[in-house]
Amino acid sequence: MGEWLGVIGDPIEHSLSPIMHQKWFADFGWSHHYQAFRVKRDDLKQAVDGLRALGAKGFNVTIPHKVAIMPLLDEIDDEARALGAVNTVIHTDGRLLGTNTDGLGFIESLKEKNVPYAGADVLILGAGGAARAVGLSLARHAGRVDVAGRTLEKAEALAHDIAKTTASAAYTLERAAARLDGYRLIINATPVGMTPNIDAAPLSLERISDQATCIDLIYRPLETRFMKEARQKGARVVNGLPMLIHQGALAFERWFGRRPDTAGMETYLSQILAAD
Repeated sequence: MGEWLGVIGDPIEHSLSPIMHQKWFADFGWSHHYQAFRVKRDDLKQAVDGLRALGAKGFNVTIPHKVAIMPLLDEIDDEARALGAVNTVIHTDGRLLGTNTDGLGFIESLKEKNVPYAGADVLILGAGGAARAVGLSLARHAGRVDVAGRTLEKAEALAHDIAKTTASAAYTLERAAARLDGYRLIINATPVGMTPNIDAAPLSLERISDQATCIDLIYRPLETRFMKEARQKGARVVNGLPMLIHQGALAFERWFGRRPDTAGMETYLSQILAAD
């Protein structure tokens, strides 16, 4: 019997991680198993203790546990500490190490899609865990990284941390919409527009530049209202599958010391989503 791994979160039914990792296991000819576990906030400690006791090789962490899990682990590496969140846990000899592959996975997805980001003026919509990973990672490369959110105080807190590396300002969503033509990369890191609320969009794109690239970290649906409106304005659009795949491949490499082949995975997952 092979190793077993999983992903914990709430909700978790939408996760494509089990399908993705099982495909990679099959590619290697391994009998490993990867499963999604719904874990409520109040049950997080018991779940982590259970995964440790039952000998999981490792597991991924998604909403809403990426921050709350940190004090429950034995060690946090520099990347997770810098991003203030954990999305991957590695289990070795009874010890649990937390790391984060979201930021680097996002940068790799930009490279794969030939999205220009070095020196670019970037706007991130949202100030949660995904926005933080993307924003702090882009701060190492972009010209400036601004943040817009429903709650200005949260946006200001993230912008303050980004500003330690590059220029950053915080705005309300309404204020950001009014100055949208100044950005060449706009990233929706909120859940607005995710299934089943597919008619929602995080902000008006009336002033968007046709030279912009709009990335929505959502992948269910494959094309959100945010993406459709951006495309209608002449902007380039990318959904959340490339980031999902690259952060997953990095986690896989941390667990097994081997990098899975990401080529073809986007098509594979898109076909599964289209058949839903």
